[in-house]
Amino acid sequence: MVVVVLALFGGVHRYLWCRLVRDTTAGGGALRRAGTAAAFVLPLLSLGALVSGRVGAPFPLQQALAWPGYLWLAAVLYLTLALLVGEAVRPVLRRVLARRADRAGSGGGGAREPGTDDGSHPDRSPAAEPTGPTELAEPAEVAASTGPVTGSRQAATEGADGTAGAAGAPGSLAVATAAGDAPAPDAPSTVDASAPRRPLGPSRRLFVSRIVGGAAAVAGLGTVGLGAHGVLRGPRVERVTVPLAKLPRSAHGFRIAVVSDIHLGPILGSAHTRRIVDTINRTGPDLIAVVGDLVDGTVADLGPAAEPLAGLRARHGSFFVTGNHEYYSGAAQWIDQVRELGLHPLENARVEIDGFDLAGVNDVAGESEGQGPDFARALGDRDRARAAVLLAHQPVVIHDAVAHGVDLQLSGHTHGGQLWPGNLIAGLANPTVAGLDRYGDTQLYVSRGAGAWGPPVRVGAPSDITVVELASLRA
Repeated sequence: MVVVVLALFGGVHRYLWCRLVRDTTAGGGALRRAGTAAAFVLPLLSLGALVSGRVGAPFPLQQALAWPGYLWLAAVLYLTLALLVGEAVRPVLRRVLARRADRAGSGGGGAREPGTDDGSHPDRSPAAEPTGPTELAEPAEVAASTGPVTGSRQAATEGADGTAGAAGAPGSLAVATAAGDAPAPDAPSTVDASAPRRPLGPSRRLFVSRIVGGAAAVAGLGTVGLGAHGVLRGPRVERVTVPLAKLPRSAHGFRIAVVSDIHLGPILGSAHTRRIVDTINRTGPDLIAVVGDLVDGTVADLGPAAEPLAGLRARHGSFFVTGNHEYYSGAAQWIDQVRELGLHPLENARVEIDGFDLAGVNDVAGESEGQGPDFARALGDRDRARAAVLLAHQPVVIHDAVAHGVDLQLSGHTHGGQLWPGNLIAGLANPTVAGLDRYGDTQLYVSRGAGAWGPPVRVGAPSDITVVELASLRA
C-alpha cells in the first residue's frame, strides 16, 4: 500500500512539473532549473512533515517541516484539479488562436497574434521550437514570412550556378529587418548578409501552456491561501436548536458549546487555543463539551499550547472525551493534563446535569489499548425516563447510541471533509459528515471542528464552534 501511495504521489508531481515547468519554460533557463528543483524539494518536505511526528523527531524540526510541507500538500491537490480543468480548455484556446491567426493572414498579412506564428508553420512543441527573443529564424523561414517576393523561392536563395547566393548577388532576396521593410514587388532584390534576422516569438502551443499554467497556479494557490486564512483567523460560531421529548421544562434553553478537532500541533499552538477559548466564553454557555482530537503530539511538546484551556468558563463546567488522535499522542497523559486544566474527562462515564444525563465514551481507536468505548458502562444502568446526551468523537457509533436510548449524540472527527472534495470521501466512511441528523429516536449533531489536521487549510468546510440549545417539548 505504501508503494502504491508513493507511486501516485510521484506521478502527480511529475504531471505538475510537466505542465507548470517543462511546458512553460525554455530548456536550460533559470526558471526551468528553479522549477525542477522545487519539484524535488517540496514533496520531500511534505514527506518529512508527515513522518517527523511519528518517528519522534525534535519538535522544532517538526515545526520547521510542517508549514511548507503541509501547505504544499494542499497546493498539490488544488493545482492538480485546476490543471485537469485546463486540459479541457487547452485545445479550445488553441483553436481560437488559430482562427484569429487565419483571419489576420487573410486580411493582407497584418500583424500576427501574440504568441502565434503566421500560419505557414505547424505548431511545434516547446522543446522543438525557439522560445526566446534571442533565437533567430533561418533565412528560408524569414523569406516565407515576409510577404510577396519577385522570382521563385529558388532564385531568392540560390545563385545562377545553383549555389547559395552571396550578399548582394543579383536575384537574391534581402532580409527585412522589420515589418514594412519588405521590398516593393517591382524593386530589385538583393540579400544583405549583414542585416539582422527576424526573431520568432513563442509558438502557439507554448503560449497556450503559459496561459493555462498561469491560470491554474493563480486558482490553486489562491484557493490554498484563502483556506489557510480561514483556519488561522479562528472558528466561527454556529447555533442550532435541538428539541428533546424527555427534556423537562426546567432545562429548556440549556446551551452546550461543542468544540471538536482543535488539533494542537506543530502549526496550531497556544494562539489558536486562546482564540477558541475566547470565542467559546463569549457565547456564555451553560456547559462546554470538547469532543476529541484536541492534540497531535505529546504533552511534553504541546502542554504549553493547551494551557489556555484553563480559561474556559461555563456554569456546569467543561467536559472532555478522547478522539483517535489522543491515542496516537499518549491518551493517558493527555487525560491527566486536561484534568489539571480544569476539564472533566468522561471515560465511559456519566454525570447527572439539571434535567438530563451527560455521558461520554472513549474513542474507538482506544480499542487497540483496551480502552475503547463501553456503552454499557456509560449508559447501561441509567433511568431511561431522563433525557441523555452523549459525547462521542466519531459519528460511526451512532447505532450503539440508538440501542442504548440516547436522545442526542454530539460528535466531530469528520472536519466536514476539510478540503473539498474531501466531503465526498468523508461521506463514505461516516453516517453524517456535518450538521444535525436523525437516526430513529436519536439525533446526531456533527461539528466540522475548530482546527485542521495536516494542511492548515479548509475549503468548503469552514471551522466552527457550535452552540447547541436544548429545547423541551413540554415547554
